[in-house]
Amino acid sequence: MSWKKTWSVIEDYLVITFGVFVYVLAWTAFMIPNGVASGGLTGACTILEMGTGIPVAYSYVIINAILIVVGSLILGRGFGFKTIYAILLATLLFDLLPRVDVLVAAEGHPIYISEKVLIPVIGGLMEALGIALIMGRGGSTGGTDIFALIINKFWPVSLGKVFLYFDLVIIASVLLVPGKTFQDMVYGYIAMFTFSFGVDYVLLGRKSTVQVLIFSDKYEEIADYINKVLDRGVTALNAVGWYTQSDKKVLLALVRKMQLPALKKAIKSVDPKAFLSVSPASDVFGEGFDEIKTGLHRKK
Repeated sequence: MSWKKTWSVIEDYLVITFGVFVYVLAWTAFMIPNGVASGGLTGACTILEMGTGIPVAYSYVIINAILIVVGSLILGRGFGFKTIYAILLATLLFDLLPRVDVLVAAEGHPIYISEKVLIPVIGGLMEALGIALIMGRGGSTGGTDIFALIINKFWPVSLGKVFLYFDLVIIASVLLVPGKTFQDMVYGYIAMFTFSFGVDYVLLGRKSTVQVLIFSDKYEEIADYINKVLDRGVTALNAVGWYTQSDKKVLLALVRKMQLPALKKAIKSVDPKAFLSVSPASDVFGEGFDEIKTGLHRKK
């Protein structure tokens, strides 16, 4: 492996490490100490800690481990070293960061914020930044992402809707914790919407889709990457280069915007002279995206 490729891998893990730190800090510094639970697996683990006292670090790693095993069996895919690394690092930080007093925004600590309504806003934005950095380098924190993929395999429900339903239910479940009120639930929804807005702004849309046209003589390698690594379909279109009057292949693919950084990086490594055109796509229906059908019917 060349030094350039080695440094690229190191750079990816450095960015993921910083992203995980920011993500966990959002929870351990702002959300958890102030009794605010947003969506996702971390939100569910936070509510579990509120109700039972089980630390987030323990439930987070155990549930993620179960989801990865079940997901691999059902989906027939691996989740990559970056995702496993992010989960393990997050578990470690969920245990260590709460012990650093200067990094806890609770009463009596240096970064305490008296206006509680600001807590979910700050926490949501930090969480969004962390997730965007992790996903931008091909990583993931697992959790409900895996569960949503499992559900989508058997029922024609878009991933976006699955994420939304999960978050709504998880945040509302804070009312099951003794002493928690409707106000606590509202704080959770503020954090959820702040997070969603932040991820869309930083990562250009977590669940949005783009149409990509790729012009390259090494189209076969790029097409294999899109199929096997990104798990997306790709079509090779016949074309003629008007200047050279030679036959060419143009690749057409639809990918999530969160996959775009990885795709661009792969294309550059295969063919630095490749030409790439990216356009936003809306209302994309079909396998891996939204279903044309309405209603909830089990796939056959």
